[in-house]
Amino acid sequence: MRDRTRRLIHFLLTAAAAAICALFSLPSACVVAVFSAGILVLYEIIFARRRKTVLRLCDDIDRILHSSEQITFNEYQEGELSVLSAEIHKMTIRLREQNAALLHEKQFAKEALEDISHQIRTPLTSVMMILGLMRAPELTDQSRMEYLSDLYALLERMKWLIETMLSLSRIEADAAKFEHEPVSCRELLKRSADTVSVTAELKGVQIVTEIEGEPCFRGDMHYTSEAIVNLLKNAIEHTPSGGTVTLTSKASNIATEITIADTGEGIPEAELPHIFERFHRASEYTKNGFGIGLAFARKVISAQDGKLRASNREPHGAVFEIRFYQNVV
Repeated sequence: MRDRTRRLIHFLLTAAAAAICALFSLPSACVVAVFSAGILVLYEIIFARRRKTVLRLCDDIDRILHSSEQITFNEYQEGELSVLSAEIHKMTIRLREQNAALLHEKQFAKEALEDISHQIRTPLTSVMMILGLMRAPELTDQSRMEYLSDLYALLERMKWLIETMLSLSRIEADAAKFEHEPVSCRELLKRSADTVSVTAELKGVQIVTEIEGEPCFRGDMHYTSEAIVNLLKNAIEHTPSGGTVTLTSKASNIATEITIADTGEGIPEAELPHIFERFHRASEYTKNGFGIGLAFARKVISAQDGKLRASNREPHGAVFEIRFYQNVV
């Protein structure tokens, strides 16, 4: 409708101009009419080309919305549509990034649920078996108490697994909020050691703490303590009765260091590159655990811009070294 109106106005103006010119000179009126007709034809050609370009741009947008085609908009680098195409290109890039992030989160949630269900299945089966045994009428009070103790241990382990998995999932999904406050290593190591003191005592393992000065770093006390507790549990589990787990800490101008060393059998060399992988239990060293505590510890330390590495020491034993580097201004 607008095109028709525009053409009608152009025709009326041309007719009026030609009529006025005809009053003075007929050749002048012809020139005006021909010139006006040429302008109209040129305008129609330009308008048709622009309309074709706009329709092509609309088709490209439609393909983006309904398929996975990679549209680059390179053909719209000139003309007044270049600004619009550039903004649409930015929008499509952002939408693709968001879509990829959503797909990643969906896959991550699926894998996390599969991991949790797989890891809970074994202790849950043991719980069901023990409950079945406890129903026996001839069961003695002593046996019943032993079964109850086993049930408590299994349920406690399942509780730890679920809580650790949820914390790990929050960190990997960037949903965990880490504090950035001064953390005293002396207080941190005391809190962590107290958490596992009963486990160490029952295992017959001594925990020794050695701290030089008053080392500290900026981080999250709660999450870091959970990470160190997992490292301590791992060290206690792989240290024989009568052995020692040593916690040390010191600070320098470069970094604050925390070390957990045990007198156990050490980590197989082939296992060292994979020791922090989630649910990695390929050798004798990791077969008794869920393979998640070390992965959680590394995630927590890395999320605070720290470094965690594992190695062996002479004559035997494993060493876990944590470093929080000082901020350089």
